[in-house]
Amino acid sequence: MKAFSFLVLFLSITTASFSQGTMETPAQGNMKIEELPAVVIKNVGKDFSIYIPDRNPDASVRALEDKFIAYDLGKDYLGFENYLVIMETAKGSLTATYNKNGKLLTVIENYKNVKIPNEVIYSIYKSFPGWHIIKDKYLYSQKEGDIIKKEYNLKIKKDKEIRSLVVKADGEVIKGM
Repeated sequence: MKAFSFLVLFLSITTASFSQGTMETPAQGNMKIEELPAVVIKNVGKDFSIYIPDRNPDASVRALEDKFIAYDLGKDYLGFENYLVIMETAKGSLTATYNKNGKLLTVIENYKNVKIPNEVIYSIYKSFPGWHIIKDKYLYSQKEGDIIKKEYNLKIKKDKEIRSLVVKADGEVIKGM
């Protein structure tokens, strides 16, 4: 009986160690980023306050969005037709509007000098060889859980010439070609 219990213990430990798989690294050493679903901030009767956090590579942007998700509106909105919440950091601001029932209506985020995603950088340097990004502004807005705007306003420079560009988060140049 002692040998049997030892054998069962040994097999359970060894099979558990073989169940751990190895993780393969994606091409070029970049990790695959999964899109996260929208965050339901609060339930307002039959309505839900939905906020879709951005996957921006800048830590200060993500920190402000996390702070907003954790923000508790409480009963502050009572007695007002609309209620405005403004959160600011050194790099930008997040402004949210709630209705009289406490439902999130709009979120507008505005940041300056943030870390730009690789797709945007590669697109700029591919479309404008020899140019350098000298200034950036990131705009991200939502209305009732739908993303309205997600773009970068960039200033690029080559020698003494400066151009302004508007680029989507996926790298598509909208304006300034």
